[in-house]
Amino acid sequence: MQKRLMIAAVSGILAVGVSACGSSDSGSSTSSVSGAVAVDGSSTVFPFAQAAAESFQAENPDAKVTVGESGTGGGFEKFCAGEIDVADASRPIDEAEEVPVCKDNKVEYVEIAVANDGIAIATNPGLKIACFTTDQLNQLWKKGSTVSDYNQLGGGTPAGKVSLFGPGTDSGTFDFFTEEINGEKGDTRTDYQPSEDDNVLVQGVEGDSTALGYFGFSYYESNADKLNLVAVDGGDGCIKPSIETIQNGSYKPLSREIYMYVNTASLADKPQVKAFINYAVDNADESAKTAQIVPLTPAQLTEAKDLLSKAEGS
Repeated sequence: MQKRLMIAAVSGILAVGVSACGSSDSGSSTSSVSGAVAVDGSSTVFPFAQAAAESFQAENPDAKVTVGESGTGGGFEKFCAGEIDVADASRPIDEAEEVPVCKDNKVEYVEIAVANDGIAIATNPGLKIACFTTDQLNQLWKKGSTVSDYNQLGGGTPAGKVSLFGPGTDSGTFDFFTEEINGEKGDTRTDYQPSEDDNVLVQGVEGDSTALGYFGFSYYESNADKLNLVAVDGGDGCIKPSIETIQNGSYKPLSREIYMYVNTASLADKPQVKAFINYAVDNADESAKTAQIVPLTPAQLTEAKDLLSKAEGS
């Protein structure tokens, strides 16, 4: 897991929301805080962030946590402009493109892993595909692919007109999948139906008898009765994503950590932001369960708490 803790700088950051009243040393404290917390980014992290926000606001009724869903890239764009306090991300921040923007705007941050995820490959129930090798996925999704019928992929894959659904280019899931499967971030065929909203992708696959798509595992779990889950053979046999296979990494290469990036100026200057991110980490297991997302392992959770503690200087 990449760790990035940068020295806090406040200039150039746009204030979001109202000033906080009161303070809290921990998000799990009974001391109530008030004020606005702005969160935006990954659709994969969205259910986790929304669950954490709702529980946090129940304990802090004067706080207002807004959670957007503009995709990882869209979230980082707002975050590095200083427009939001927390960026949800299903991939690490891009060193070449996004980090320099944050530096130019004097936006500095800490990266906190909050859960795990696997990218689910799913088809319409009418398309009975049991397993794909990573090579077959590459043939299907690579830039310039001419595969128009699934049976062109061989290996006993059934016939069916190719109809694909996947994340848009602002999505961290798109970046991760294309890099892992096609070898280069953003390298993909373009004749597919994109959306930054995973629910739209699920609906698209559900409504098309020969459709196949990929999206966060939690969205499959929420719609398991409407979809056919495809196993992936990354070299060690066909393995389906599950809590166990995602946590232990055997569902490869499509398992990953997912993150919240916190503006360190907000962390230092806004008690409500400090309280919220502490609450999100302290209650990560509960929020993951509510969101039907794969929780951190005990070791990962300890690491996240230690990193947050260091960021707060405690």
